[in-house]
Amino acid sequence: RLNADNARFLLLAVLIVLYMLCGAAVFSAIELPTEREAKERWEERLENFTRRHNLSRAELRHFLREYEEASVAGIRVDDIRPRWDFTGAFYFVGTVVSTIGFGMTTPATVGGKIFLIFYGLIGCAGTILFFNLFLERLITVIAYVMKSCHERQLRRKGVLPHNGRRGSGTSEVDSLVGWKPSVYYVMLILCVASLIISCCASAMYTPIEGWSYFDSLYFCFVAFSTIGFGDLVSSQNIRYESQGLYRFGNFVFILMGVCCIYSLFNVISIVIKQSINWILKKLACKCCHRCQRRLFRSRRNVVMPGNVRSQRNISIETDVVNESDTDGRRLSGEMISMKDFLASNKVSLAIMQKQLSETANGYPRQMSSNSKQNGFSGGVGALAIMNNRLAETSVDR
Repeated sequence: RLNADNARFLLLAVLIVLYMLCGAAVFSAIELPTEREAKERWEERLENFTRRHNLSRAELRHFLREYEEASVAGIRVDDIRPRWDFTGAFYFVGTVVSTIGFGMTTPATVGGKIFLIFYGLIGCAGTILFFNLFLERLITVIAYVMKSCHERQLRRKGVLPHNGRRGSGTSEVDSLVGWKPSVYYVMLILCVASLIISCCASAMYTPIEGWSYFDSLYFCFVAFSTIGFGDLVSSQNIRYESQGLYRFGNFVFILMGVCCIYSLFNVISIVIKQSINWILKKLACKCCHRCQRRLFRSRRNVVMPGNVRSQRNISIETDVVNESDTDGRRLSGEMISMKDFLASNKVSLAIMQKQLSETANGYPRQMSSNSKQNGFSGGVGALAIMNNRLAETSVDR
């Protein structure tokens, strides 16, 4: 298990590094020529300005550095609303706890920076917990809706009676047993929800902020994904038409968008984990296929005495070995006694007896192996809550 986790971690690290290298190459090829052209135009304008006004380049550069310092403090050429009034401060703390961090507003005092460290530590942790709980309840709603639709289809086909209902004492989680949404369904629903929210928000930002529709979509992704470049920031002008309504709508869209995109990222991470497991399994099959075939050929006709076999520690893994020994006896034509048969199938009989007992007594169900294969089991840190919930609501497809 430890070796498999280490292999998965190393493969993911290699893939992330390769992904970053490819992204750096693409962005450099796209953006570098534009940057060079902009720099040449700026140098030409700077030269013309110094020549026209008889200024030295050193004096002009010193003045521009002072303007850059004023710009960091929130001073702009055009008039904008105060950044540290109550509404501006509320917008700032929203970008902090949501981990967006646009960067257009930052604390300049030592006290503000110290307070931000402790404030962000608690706020970010609480918001991440809120996002995980949001995803958990979203999956519960999706499971309930899909289960209702599935039962309706079964009633139309006559498989399920129309008045078939569960008892009132059954809990909400138990009522979802038998129909659980796949991770791919959840990912599709979150993609559609994120797209709808982004399109609606862009339709609001385009006329009010004066951006193009594409720039508005770009802002929605940067804000909702908590990347927060800060090149485009909403609600920064002094006056807006229906200012209160616009700020409320801006807050609602950002909250809903961040919740959906954050949940989508968590679900995509599970799909990536499944892909990595599939790659490792293929690599392991290619490397060990010949060894396994040789081992099987060497053991297929081996006959082991019952007393030697009984000395082993019986487990699920050794049960597979016992089955291979039984197959070897069948292929060799040797008959086995009832004692050897019961000894070789002791684990299978014990598991069957346990399952029948739990079914009769109504014990809670155990997590199936299919859910583990779907990649929903385990998980540490912020993803543990979401992984456990998906483990309860994954479907076997």
